[in-house]
Amino acid sequence: MLAFMQLIFRYGFLKFQNIPLALTDWQYGLLVLSTVLIAAAGYVINNIFDQDTDLENKPRMVVIGKSITESAAYNIYATLNISGVAIGFYLSNVIVKPSFAVIFILIAATLYIYATSLKQMIVLGNVIVALLLSLSVVIIGVFDLYPVINVGNQLVMSNLFSILLDYALFAFIINFIREIVKDLEDINGDTKQGMKTLAIVLGVGKTTKLVFAMSLLSIIILFVYTKTYFVFNDLIIATLYTFFFVLAPLIFFTIKIWTARSKEDFHTLSTLLKWILFFGILSIAIISLNIKYNASRQIKTIQTDPSIRFSQETTIL
Repeated sequence: MLAFMQLIFRYGFLKFQNIPLALTDWQYGLLVLSTVLIAAAGYVINNIFDQDTDLENKPRMVVIGKSITESAAYNIYATLNISGVAIGFYLSNVIVKPSFAVIFILIAATLYIYATSLKQMIVLGNVIVALLLSLSVVIIGVFDLYPVINVGNQLVMSNLFSILLDYALFAFIINFIREIVKDLEDINGDTKQGMKTLAIVLGVGKTTKLVFAMSLLSIIILFVYTKTYFVFNDLIIATLYTFFFVLAPLIFFTIKIWTARSKEDFHTLSTLLKWILFFGILSIAIISLNIKYNASRQIKTIQTDPSIRFSQETTIL
């Protein structure tokens, strides 16, 4: 999902814009690789510290202690982290911003602290995971847009950066809700391990109502955003896509979460949120194609209608 998000923003959005980019294609590939390696290291360290909980919540998916030893898992964790951070150092020097390497170190350190302690803190652990996912969108702007900003393109770049931030916020909200749903799914194992998740503290009933409220608020925000930026700008294809592939599934999720109680219910809804995130991120490519389609249609209209062409020529004169 991380790799998909970063690739779709580069080749489904930024490449459609008439702007310079700081990284070459293979350097951008390294940025994606670095992000994935550090995220993978985070999953490994999380699985190391979650062995007892995972044996209770998802015994069939346990790898450490069964397929590989704990010491081998630590070696894999170290290799992934060192590789990811090293690539980050290289890219920071490529854009002549060596201090940006700190970003990769902080992300790796945060994932370790999350696995060892933050995960057990109510809400904070959910926020950290959702925030790190959204940072994988923001980092695109930091490494590919920021280094090439100048006086001439500052306005355009700031607009593009704001779009990235909009999608980063979307990724944060959906993933934050999903993390709470996953806590509802794993409530039995987490309770036995003495963890203090929101689902355990509030109980299943109150937590599902809270998730319902958050998802309902998300629907309202998405509806307003779609109307403001898609409908008013004649992006009909993007509007229909957003309704059928993002808003409609989110409405379905909101309805189902109200009555969800079983582990299977929460697992299904967690998977649904993952698909909503996938299609939500994919919408940036749909928007780019819709804008391109509108522009080509407008050009054809001007070419075939003499009155429009004359009107435009007069305006130019």
